Amino acid sequence: MEISKTEEKGASILALNGEIDLHASPTLRAELHSLVEAKTPAIVADFSGVQYIDSSGLATLVEYVRDSKPFGGKIALFGLQPKVKMVFELVRLNELFTIADSKESALAAVTAA
Repeated sequence: MEISKTEEKGASILALNGEIDLHASPTLRAELHSLVEAKTPAIVADFSGVQYIDSSGLATLVEYVRDSKPFGGKIALFGLQPKVKMVFELVRLNELFTIADSKESALAAVTAA
């Protein structure tokens, strides 16, 4: 899995590419942990390059939500492939995460006051 990071409208944009599985989760965890350490208030994750996510990937994202709560960190996801979106819906994580249809709506969700 590859992660590229940019900044836009006060949010960190993470473009994820590849599979988020047991082998790739530590890379994502390290990236998210560095954003927690920096108290980054808003993250948008671009899932358009992700074909697969397993429970370790889901757990990594849930950890970010838990760890960013003290400083009010927000995360929104967009670009989920149908199979990946179905995984979020099956385990009802679509209720925990903002899953947006576009980068613009994801940015609006995390940067709204």
